[in-house]
Amino acid sequence: MKKKIRWGIVGLGRIAKLFAEDLQLVKDAELVAVASNNMDRARDFAEIFGVQNYYENYENLFKDKLVDIVYVATLHHTHARVSIAAMNHGKHVLCEKPVAINQRETKEMVATSNVNRVFFMEAFWTRFNPSILKIKELIDSGEIGRLRYINAEFTFYKLDDDPNARSLNVDLAGGSLLDMGVYPIFLSYLMLGVPKDIVAKSKFFDTGAEIQTAMIFDYPEAQAVLYSGFANNTDMKAKICGEEGEIFIHPIWHETQGFTLVKNGWQKTYDLPTIGKGFTYEILETHKCIGQGEIESKIWSHNDSSSLMEVVDSVRKLAGIEFPFEHQ
Repeated sequence: MKKKIRWGIVGLGRIAKLFAEDLQLVKDAELVAVASNNMDRARDFAEIFGVQNYYENYENLFKDKLVDIVYVATLHHTHARVSIAAMNHGKHVLCEKPVAINQRETKEMVATSNVNRVFFMEAFWTRFNPSILKIKELIDSGEIGRLRYINAEFTFYKLDDDPNARSLNVDLAGGSLLDMGVYPIFLSYLMLGVPKDIVAKSKFFDTGAEIQTAMIFDYPEAQAVLYSGFANNTDMKAKICGEEGEIFIHPIWHETQGFTLVKNGWQKTYDLPTIGKGFTYEILETHKCIGQGEIESKIWSHNDSSSLMEVVDSVRKLAGIEFPFEHQ
């Protein structure tokens, strides 16, 4: 019988719950421990998912010999510190996006993975979505010709959130860019790579948090127009346009269940529903890599996470997005 890979989860918010639900759909996965800074939350989460070990201290979970890999779903500004601590305890790590606050932190996480020879990956679930995999395959095969234009956005109205909570609090790395903007940036990066030039402008909330960011990425033969925001809602579609056709990714595009290819006056719709919410695919990739003794994925590599954060850093610099703790 194939040995199960035993998971621990730290940071027990909404995303962690969705992830844990999908973890139950993967046969060789077992959730054995959870941890939160709040003991009641840890106990409640453990009861919901039938987990025996729960902690109010992340360090205790990292010391748990039952845990093979840690899923890090803590607040953005703690991703690097928590992931590095887990890896220094010999645990593999799957860390929620954004993988870190900046590229410097990302490189520290990658270095820790290399030193400890443990698997480390950013949990960019969209990269493993069946539709995104198929779209990438079609584009690489030249199905829509040379790429010329990408348009993608990700928004949710959040201006009525508690200003002290995560989204609008600069002390917690709040703002739409790290929360949502990484998705449109990811799509452009995946299809076209690191842009040659960037234009970026942001709007800010009373708390100092960035709430709207518009971006233009310029490439030698293509452009991408991207947007993230807390100040409005949109239909959250995305499109990729080549000289010979277009691909329309069905909303909500970053967790899409299909897409439509339009070419030469005809169109074809691909229906590719996900298993569960869609976290299952990054879990399966993680298991595959660990089983093969790899410390990174070829599909979403250490370099991919670092390069993406390099682009995010450039956008932040141009738009004036800063966090107080980065200058302490």
